[in-house]
Formats: sequence, structure tokens, C-alpha cells
Amino acid sequence: MKTFRLGGIHPKENKLSAGASIETMEFPKRAVVPVAQHLGVPANVIVKKGDMVKTGQMIAKGEAFISANVHSPFTGKVFRVDDVLDSSGFRRKAVIIDVAEEEEWVENIDTSKEINQDIKLSPKEIVDKIHELGIVGMGGATFPTHVKYMVPDSKKVDYLIINGVECEPYLTSDHRLMLEHGEEMMIGVRILMIALKVNKCIIGVENNKPDAIAHLRDIAAKYQGITVEPLKVQYPQGGEKQLIDALLRRQVPAGKLPLDVGCVVNNVGTCFAVYEAVQKNKPLIERIVTVTGKTVKKPSNFLTRIGTPVSMLLEKAEADLEATGKIINGGPMMGKALVNTEVPVTKGTSGILLMKKSESKREKEGNCIRCSKCTSVCPQGLEPHLLKILSKQQENESCEQERIMDCIECGSCVYTCPANIPLLDYIRMGKANTGMMIRNRSKK
Repeated sequence: MKTFRLGGIHPKENKLSAGASIETMEFPKRAVVPVAQHLGVPANVIVKKGDMVKTGQMIAKGEAFISANVHSPFTGKVFRVDDVLDSSGFRRKAVIIDVAEEEEWVENIDTSKEINQDIKLSPKEIVDKIHELGIVGMGGATFPTHVKYMVPDSKKVDYLIINGVECEPYLTSDHRLMLEHGEEMMIGVRILMIALKVNKCIIGVENNKPDAIAHLRDIAAKYQGITVEPLKVQYPQGGEKQLIDALLRRQVPAGKLPLDVGCVVNNVGTCFAVYEAVQKNKPLIERIVTVTGKTVKKPSNFLTRIGTPVSMLLEKAEADLEATGKIINGGPMMGKALVNTEVPVTKGTSGILLMKKSESKREKEGNCIRCSKCTSVCPQGLEPHLLKILSKQQENESCEQERIMDCIECGSCVYTCPANIPLLDYIRMGKANTGMMIRNRSKK
């Protein structure tokens, strides 16, 4: 069974919501729509207090090269434009909308459930449409999708790689998407192949999802050049570089991108969003969110409009907040704790995980025993114990030499450390300081 060659761990899968069909989430009375739901520069607000907006209407324009447009997920009145707390506790600009009882969509959006297989747009028109409708990477990184498809003439793309791995424990939103919207997702794959002008695509899915693999293979049989490849269950197989290594045995060099080895990688959720954008003219205003954990009575997968407060999802999933010690935005390995439950769902919200009080407490940090377990599991071939020391001492030049910027923040080192050292916390701090040093150097 194929997998990547360097490092990796096997945490308990805990896919508690894998059998839960996608449910549509109710609308809130008031929605908070951040204008920075993507990697890069925040979008510029183009509405003001008191404006009436329709569902699907652009409310913030991404004007920088790496940015993304933001559209209204609801019909309603702009209550105000203000700085609000995001999921990490930072104040970010958002458009706050009082949601109307009657929904009115922007006129040219196709809201029917009918599947449209007829792809009419040219490669450039596809990229422009993806840009216009605010599509970003749905696997968590939220990188603006159109930028990936602006391939320089000097680069040659051989393969489109589609990530259906979903290697994070607990999360099942991609799994349910593949099962319930596989046909639309596959049309999205075909659209992206046309945009890239490639004739080969591989969809990687870990073999703990045999139903999704069988379903996608049946659909892919109708499309030339698309194959579905089962992969061994190994975290973090969903990392771009790890997935390329597993499927093609091509290794992306340090400091380089998948494009440098002839690949572009996208998540299955992105493919579905691209289908809706290109075939239905629908902007990215909703996504599937897994709500799960051992203190959740009904682990669920909700189709949720952007801007909906997390508290509504927790209530619908019958979460026991009294028994919960921590609420995480994302999965247990790469997710981050929420500051409160009133923060909104965004384009990058793949899941909300509730951890029991006994699971959420950090063990007392001990001394490093030089066991090298953190090094052996690192999928990037780094030395986390060394990077921790260098980061703590703010040795930024040494951090750069030891390739700290190649860290994908998967958390494998923390998971395996017998001394309970928060290695990733130190490394994130070191990455921030080293990144600032590199940017300042480039300005000179």
C-alpha cells in the first residue's frame, strides 16, 4: 500500500461522525462574515452600514495578488462593519449582517440541485471565474485557488493531485462530501484539469474510507485520465509534499513548491466549490463542517453558511459543554483552541472538535531525554528538538539553516515526545521570527 517515505505516525482515528449524513444548518439571526478568510491580504469591504445585500453578492473585494473576494452568505441588512474576535482571539474586520426571513439570491446563480456536466469555459475563463467567486483551498490552508492556476510559462504541470486523504483524526467532512457529492466533485476535477491543460489526475484516499474509494472509482470510470488511488493510513498523508511522494515518488525540494515537481494539489472540497462556481455561478458561501468529540451526543456533518456562530452547531450536535475541557477549530493534530463559541464559521472551518477535560490538559513538561523520536517521525526530515532550542534562544539565522520554514506544523513531534515538551509551540514562534527576518532581509 502506497504512503510517503519519511516519518509519520498513527494516532487513533476516532471518526465518530463518519456515518452521519450531511445536514443543512439553520440560519442565524445575525451573521459575522470576516474579510480575511484566506491566506494573504484581507479583502477590502465594499458595503457599508445600512446596505441591503442579497445572498451571493460580493461584500469585500480581494485586490492584492494573494487575496480572495468575500460574498454575502445571507440576504439581509448590514448591521455594521467592525473589528470582531476571530477564532484565534485577534480582532479582525468583518461585515455583520442582520439576516432577513426571506432569502433572495443574486439573479445569475443557479440554485437547483440538477447536476451540470457540460463544461463550456476556456482555461482562462475558468481561472477568472474561480477568482471572481472567492474560491480558496478547503483543506485548511485557504490559499486563494486562482493563484495556483496562474502557472508561469517556465513551469510544466504533469499531474493534478486531488487530496481526499482526510488524515486528521475525528474529521469526516471530506469523507461525506465524496460519498454524497462525488459526481459534482468529479466534474470539478475535470474543470481543474482543463484549467491546467493536463490529461492526468490522481485522487488519493486513505484506505480507511473503502466506501468513498469504491464510489469515486465508479464515477471516475466515466472520465478519461482520472484515477483513484488507495493509500495506507498514515498521518500526515494529507500534506501536499507527503501526498505527492506517496502517489508519484516525487519529492519536493526544501523551499520549493509542488509546481517545481510538475504537480498542483487541491482538496476534494475545493473541487466541489470549483464545480459550483464554474457550473452554477455560485460563490463560496457555505461549507461542510464536522462537529465531533467524545462530549458530543450527535457527532455530525453540517452544511453551514459562512458567518454562522459555532454555538449554533454545538447546540444542534447536542454538545455537553460542562464535560468539555477544550473546543478546537479543526482536528486534534493541527487545530487551534477557540477563544469562545460565538466566533463564526469561515471558509477554512473543516471541523469543530470537543475534547474531554481529562484529554485537554497538558501533562507537565519534562526534560528532553535525547530519544530522537521527534526526529524519526518528522515527515519533513527536520530535528524538532534542535529547532525548539534554537527558537527559544531566538537564533533565527540558525533556524533558517536548519530549515525551520519547511515545518508543516503537523504536530507529529509533540504527539510522540515522551517528555511532553510543546515542541510545536516553540517551532511556531521560531518560524514567525525567522520569517520576519527573511522578509526584512528581502526589503533591503
